[in-house]
Amino acid sequence: MLCVNDPVVGLGLGAFALLLLVLPLSFWFLSGGRNSAAVRFLVAAANLCLTAQLVLRWWDSGHFPISNLYESLCFLAWGCTLTQLLVERSWPSPLVPAAATPMGLGCVAFASFALPDQLQQASPLVPALRSSWLVMHVSVIMLSYAALLVGSLLSLAVLFTDRDQGLKLRSSSIGSGGFRQARLVSDGPGAMALTSTEFSISEQLDSLSYRTITVGFLLLSVGLVSGAVWANEAWGSWWSWDPKETWALICWLVYAAYLHTRLIRGWQGRRPAIVAVVGLVVIAVCYIGVNLLGIGLHSYGWFLGS
Repeated sequence: MLCVNDPVVGLGLGAFALLLLVLPLSFWFLSGGRNSAAVRFLVAAANLCLTAQLVLRWWDSGHFPISNLYESLCFLAWGCTLTQLLVERSWPSPLVPAAATPMGLGCVAFASFALPDQLQQASPLVPALRSSWLVMHVSVIMLSYAALLVGSLLSLAVLFTDRDQGLKLRSSSIGSGGFRQARLVSDGPGAMALTSTEFSISEQLDSLSYRTITVGFLLLSVGLVSGAVWANEAWGSWWSWDPKETWALICWLVYAAYLHTRLIRGWQGRRPAIVAVVGLVVIAVCYIGVNLLGIGLHSYGWFLGS
């Protein structure tokens, strides 16, 4: 049973209520093809609730609030809502909250209603986590997951928009500066004019997902390197093929393949979007699956044990 008198849990429930309200509103505005400042305000309010929740838990526990599954889910929800707001700032579209809100809502709902009470309470850090690397490694990994999840959800949206329209978007190596190849058309006898065309919804989503996944991939790379340094410091080994380490590497390889298809093969649209959706599944296995099984050195947050 939830302890609603706990302000940390109460703030999480407040964020859940706000995101639950955002979900139908975002689809309603999407059906009308209109942007909504109210939706952005509600997402920002949910992000502030999660920020206050994490700060309060940090104050109460005396350590960075990412030591168990409840705290890490709330941190992931905070990262997802923040990423969503930043993406929507780049491209204000009702498609962004409709695609990204379910992830933040799902994280808060799972943390608030699926986890037992003992995991929702602050607890002392296990010995392996009593290190200055905790904030660096775990926060960067979780932020990378947030960016990769939101980027993958935007790629999933590409699969459902403008299915019959081929994408001709070209972008730079970091996913910005997209442009269409110019066309010269006749503008009267002996005159030519340069025409331009507007980006379609699919092209905008494709570019945004590419840029978001690129940022997430870079953060994941930093997180893996910092994790290897921390592992060597804590356990005397840079890499131990722990289940979570192995799945994090698989996640890195999947998104490296995504970027390879974009940068080297020149894929756009639906084909790289399918690779990104595969990455969505891999992150779920890496983040939740290992904890459910309760195996390995990173399984301190699992909850299906004895």
